[in-house]
Amino acid sequence: MTLNVLEGSMAVAESVRLCNPDVIAFYPITPQTHIAQEIATLIADGKLKCQHIEVESEFSALSAVIGSSAAGSRSYTATSSQGLALMHEVLFAAAGMRLPIVMNVVNRALSAPINIWNDYQDSVSERDTGWIQLYAETNQEAVDLTIKAFRIAEDKRVLLPIMVCMDGFFLSHTMEPVDIPKSIGNFIPKYKPTHAYLDSKRPMSQGTFAYPKPYNTLRHELSKTIDKSNIVIREVNEEFSKKFKRSSGNGLIDTYKNDRKISIITMGSLAGNLRYVVNKRDDCGLLRIVSFRPFPKCDIIDALKDKETVIIFEKDISLGTSGGSLFEEIRSALYSLDKKPKIIGVVCGIGGVDVKTDDIEKIIESADTMDNGKIVWLS
Repeated sequence: MTLNVLEGSMAVAESVRLCNPDVIAFYPITPQTHIAQEIATLIADGKLKCQHIEVESEFSALSAVIGSSAAGSRSYTATSSQGLALMHEVLFAAAGMRLPIVMNVVNRALSAPINIWNDYQDSVSERDTGWIQLYAETNQEAVDLTIKAFRIAEDKRVLLPIMVCMDGFFLSHTMEPVDIPKSIGNFIPKYKPTHAYLDSKRPMSQGTFAYPKPYNTLRHELSKTIDKSNIVIREVNEEFSKKFKRSSGNGLIDTYKNDRKISIITMGSLAGNLRYVVNKRDDCGLLRIVSFRPFPKCDIIDALKDKETVIIFEKDISLGTSGGSLFEEIRSALYSLDKKPKIIGVVCGIGGVDVKTDDIEKIIESADTMDNGKIVWLS
C-alpha cells in the first residue's frame, strides 16, 4: 500500500481515471469544481483517454452522459447542490432508462438563502428518483465507493445510475492520506453494454412514450431492481475487501461498538465525530448508513432490535415533519419490532454549522429525559 496525501476531490478524480470512463461531462459548481478541474487536467495530460464534453449547465451535463450511456459508453459526471437540483428532471430519465451512470455528488446546502457549505439536503431530496445513493465517511471511502459504483451500476442485475455522495469541504477540500491503487486490474471489466447501445443493425428508441399499463409495469420493475440491488452492493463490497483489504462495513451499513444499549446513527463524514464520542464512552455505539438507497431496512432492524435508545444525527430536513428524512425512515423500519427502542432525532450541521463533540455528548447524556420521537435542533 502506498499512501498519498491528497485533497478529496483530487483523490476521487484519480479513482475515476482508474475506471476508464469513455465519456465525461461537467458543469463546475462549488464545491465540486476541483473534481472537474482535476479530471480535465488528467485528460489534457493524456493520463485519461476519454471524450470530455464541456456544457453550459448541469442539466446539460447529465443529459450529455444520458446520451453517451444510451449509446453504449461508460459515462461519468459530478455535481453539487443547485446543480443537482437543476438535474432533477433528467435524474428520473437516467433511472427509468436503466443507464449505469456514475455521479459524484459533493454535498452542499440548497438556497435560499445562498449557502456554499455542507449539508445533505441536495442528495436526500433526490432519494426517490431511482438512483442508488452511497455516502462516504472519509476521502479513502469516497475513492473506494466511486470504484465500486461502476461495478455495481454496470452489473446486469442492476443497470441503475449511482450517486456517490461526499461532504463538501469536509472531504472535498481537505487533505488526507489516501491509497490510490496503481491498478484495479480486472475489478472493473471492460464495459459491455447490454440493453443500451448504438447498432445500425439493431435500431431502437429509448425513453419513449408509454401508456399507463406499460409505464406502471416498468416503474414496478425499477422499484424491485433497486430493492434487490443490495445483493450486488454486498457482493461487490466483499470482493473489493478481499482485493484491497478494506471495506465499507457490509456495503450497506457499518457498525462500531454497536453492542451497547444506545446506538447513534448518521451518514457521511459526521461519523468521525460520533466515533470519537463512542470511544470516550461505554454506553453507546455507532451505526453508519452507507447506502441510503436502497434503504437497508433489514440490516438496520437487526442492528437495532435490542437497543434501548436510538439517536439519529443527520444533516437534512424533511420539511413538514419537524425532523430529518433518515429519522422518519428508521422509525418506520423499526415499527415492526415488538419491543421498540426510544427514537430521538437530531437535525444538525445545516448549512455547514459545526457539530461539536460536546453537543453530541450532551444529547446522549440527556436522552433518558427526552420523550420518544423527540426532535432536537443543533445550531
